[in-house]
Amino acid sequence: MIEPKRAQPAMALDDLERQIADWEQNELADFLARQKERKAQFRTIGDFDVKRVYTALDAAETPLEDIGLPGQYPFTRGPYPTMYRGRPWTMRQIAGFGLGADTNKRFKYLLSQGQTGLSTDFDMPTLMGYDSDNPRSLGEVGREGVAVDTLEDMEALYEGIDLEQISVSMTINPTAWILLAMYAALGQRRGRDLNKMSGTIQADILKEYMAQKEWIYPVRPSVRLVRDCITYCTRDMKRFNPINISGYHISEAGASPLQEVAFTLANAVAYIEDVIATGMDVDEFAPRLAFYFVSQADFFEEIAKFRAARRVYAKLMKHRFGARKAESMRLRFHCQTAAATLTKPQFKVNIIRTTLQALAAVLGGAQSLHTNGMDEAFAIPTEEAMKLALRTQQVIADETNVTNVIDPLGGSYFLENLTTRFEKEIFRILDQVDELGGAIKLIEDGWFQAQIAETAYETALRKASGEKPVIGVNKYVEEEMPAIELHPHDESTERRQIENLQRIRRDRDNTRVQALLQRLRDVARDDSKNVMPLTIELVKAQATMGDIVEALRDIWGTYQERPVF
Repeated sequence: MIEPKRAQPAMALDDLERQIADWEQNELADFLARQKERKAQFRTIGDFDVKRVYTALDAAETPLEDIGLPGQYPFTRGPYPTMYRGRPWTMRQIAGFGLGADTNKRFKYLLSQGQTGLSTDFDMPTLMGYDSDNPRSLGEVGREGVAVDTLEDMEALYEGIDLEQISVSMTINPTAWILLAMYAALGQRRGRDLNKMSGTIQADILKEYMAQKEWIYPVRPSVRLVRDCITYCTRDMKRFNPINISGYHISEAGASPLQEVAFTLANAVAYIEDVIATGMDVDEFAPRLAFYFVSQADFFEEIAKFRAARRVYAKLMKHRFGARKAESMRLRFHCQTAAATLTKPQFKVNIIRTTLQALAAVLGGAQSLHTNGMDEAFAIPTEEAMKLALRTQQVIADETNVTNVIDPLGGSYFLENLTTRFEKEIFRILDQVDELGGAIKLIEDGWFQAQIAETAYETALRKASGEKPVIGVNKYVEEEMPAIELHPHDESTERRQIENLQRIRRDRDNTRVQALLQRLRDVARDDSKNVMPLTIELVKAQATMGDIVEALRDIWGTYQERPVF
């Protein structure tokens, strides 16, 4: 029998430093003399330089308490002690097209295939607060999302869905407070306990001014609407996340992974400060704040990004805002694979991209996940593409065993080094934002927009030159484009929706609606009041999305962006 060797004493860091120097001067130098490395800039997509190899020296600057354990401050390794050993992430494939009944069928199909939460996409008129019969809505009703004008549309959208059992996410921003009011009114109509209904509205309006460019009102009254959603849900819908503070769209507009997280956290600071200014204690509302990030193409960088985001947020909440509850310091996030990486050429390769991005999200500790369909570079995904995207998540969850160990890459020299570098750079940017006057001022000044535009331009140049490879676009290019079956748009959608809308207008008590709209204007003029209770009254009275939006436009006006060059 061969006796195992006794463990050697741990190598001191100065001994390791000498060993590395010797390796570089001998084995490495000899090898490079015979075979050169690739001519490339070894950097992450987010422009962090990457060394040839990482050792304990590179992780030494990270204090052990900053790595910690899952469910413990600073939550680097995950917000909960059991993570996916308790239950997997929520599988939340987004859906939305046509009328409420059309999307409802897709919801039920996805639930039958094993999806565990709902995510709703709304059409452009709904996002922008126009009724379906508004001239600006022509050609867009139900085309790239579901059309919602009234509470009846919301009823059709979630028909047969148990609102206390299924978590519902709604991707909506400028008009988020109205959709939240409709959802609350729907729950009350069905006799549900609002405090048992779980889900999320996106509601993050600041990132719209930064990146996605969907807004109605000026910045500050728009933030007031977000504040009112947060304070209302804190007291009346205790399981509902009143905001999903979103880096996804910042990234899709061209920001780097570092900018995505830093700019998102700068927005979070602005929202938290605004709610605290109402007199509400941070530990009362912070546990229901949620985040939304993208999972991009650089595998290890994305995992480090998610871990760093949790650590920075925990420190911000504890030291800047005086949070005492662990729930207030936990950053919980939904993740979506990167639509910007999807290509039309060789579109089936998108399946591989999405799989790796989804795996990075899981290894980074996401609480819920959407995987993009392979055909989303063309149109709304087909049912078959959505099923395959859902199966991608299910294979990761059920076949790979990556869910058996929490933060399995924790302790990697490279990952810990990159996580700490992310943390330092995030705090540097947050300090810069503070010094320049805060997130709202810098949005109004166009500062964030200029930063994103510059990064997007640099990325475009790298793709054009081939420095940033994109398979099928600038590398391994094929001339022929194979045929693809796309999701069909029902041309009768707009007519059917307008007929329903006009019927509701005829049948409702218009005198009551007008009286409530005037009361809403009065509430909007008083910054100390919350618009949510009156908005719920309005949607119950069958006021339309456009009615409510236009009433407040009378008070607040609209927003014109300062051009950025």
